[in-house]
Amino acid sequence: MSEVAKPNPEAEAGRAASPASTAHRPQEQAPSRILLVPYPKIIFLYPSLLASLLAGIYMSIFRPPLDPQGTAAVVIAVVFLGVLALNLVILAFDFPRTTSLTLFFFAVAVVMSLVLLFTLKPNLLPEVTHVLTRFRPLANATFYWGITLILGLIFLAVLVDVRFDYWEVRPNELLHHHGFLSNLERLPAPNLRLEKEITDVFEYLLLRSGRLILQFGDNHGTIVLDNVPFIKKKEEAITRLLGALQVQVRPMDRG
Repeated sequence: MSEVAKPNPEAEAGRAASPASTAHRPQEQAPSRILLVPYPKIIFLYPSLLASLLAGIYMSIFRPPLDPQGTAAVVIAVVFLGVLALNLVILAFDFPRTTSLTLFFFAVAVVMSLVLLFTLKPNLLPEVTHVLTRFRPLANATFYWGITLILGLIFLAVLVDVRFDYWEVRPNELLHHHGFLSNLERLPAPNLRLEKEITDVFEYLLLRSGRLILQFGDNHGTIVLDNVPFIKKKEEAITRLLGALQVQVRPMDRG
């Protein structure tokens, strides 16, 4: 005789509650506000700041000799000048596409290959080799600490300055905080349209930064914010905030 399976009240209750719990599962909560801080381009010099800091620490601890025959001090100086040169190239030119980035790295590879070739085979072009052998930059720890202090003070001034000029996105409005007296400008947010642009590949690699374009449907015009760090996260957060706003202001269906 076959046994009749008895219903399990707990299992039935679990199956009955499952669709309801799934239907009422909360979505990812939108942030209450989003801060948009455009920075000046000098923030992209932070690799040079780090290079000068590390060079100053090395020169202060190991104290390599500063003479034409010294190797460690020359290598430190060459590396620092290389990092500084790359930073200045990033500030001077825009690399909007990966093609330009590839060409840049190709040019750097060609230059480094030529330097290595003339170093290993000095008799290939004696004139070029003679110029390269005479390029032996030297600097002491005080020089690197001075560069670190100058850049550090500039970075500190930038961090203080941006606290008096930034944008705040809220569910119903866009606020512009500016001035030492905390001046405030309010713009409506429901008609806000957002566009993101990666204007420079190097700048995006350094700080994940880019350009945000805020457009309004009324007569408030367009606002362009350059050099906004972590631009993809900012865009996703604003999209969630505006999406939540659209759900909240949707009129109720009437039967």
